[in-house]
Amino acid sequence: MRNCINVSQKNNLVLIKINSEAKFEDIIFQIKRKVIQLKKIYKDETTPIMITGKVLKNKEMDQIENIIKDVLGVEVDFDMPKELGLHNIKRTFIQEISTSETKFHRGSLRSGQRLEDEGSVVILGDVNSGAEVIAADNIVVLGTLRGLAHAGAKGNTKAIIAAGKLDTVQIRIANIVKEIDRDEEPLRKGAYVYIDGQDIIIE
Repeated sequence: MRNCINVSQKNNLVLIKINSEAKFEDIIFQIKRKVIQLKKIYKDETTPIMITGKVLKNKEMDQIENIIKDVLGVEVDFDMPKELGLHNIKRTFIQEISTSETKFHRGSLRSGQRLEDEGSVVILGDVNSGAEVIAADNIVVLGTLRGLAHAGAKGNTKAIIAAGKLDTVQIRIANIVKEIDRDEEPLRKGAYVYIDGQDIIIE
């Protein structure tokens, strides 16, 4: 079994790059070996770890994160390769913004909070699980979208949803609802969501 994991130090984080062709069982085997080696280096360090290089399913990311946290107890994030970056989302949204009034909400929405607007909404933070954002037009979340987002709530099928990270189980645009299987769908970084025909498309 050839090495499919590369570990390096970049700025203020440890970067673990996974070969895009690697099998998951090989990845897990080598991750377990690498974190034991890293533990000797870390000692009392709390430098976060970034995983990159291969698109993983949510359950695979959860498994890797648990292995690392059990041994090192540090924060773990995933930077999955994606053609559409957050700067593209902002540019696309700016093209739409002239058609509606936009409300900017500074900070994250906690579980139980609900934000509604007659135009478009930009969240300068996260939408946590149990929180809701409902807009007549577009919704942009610059952080992570874990809660419910319902764009085009009054029937606008041209509305879009964009998020720095998409980690929710359901999204809605107009009268169309899409359920997301977190075990099968990759965690989306720089997600752009729109309606094509009668389907919600995530890019």
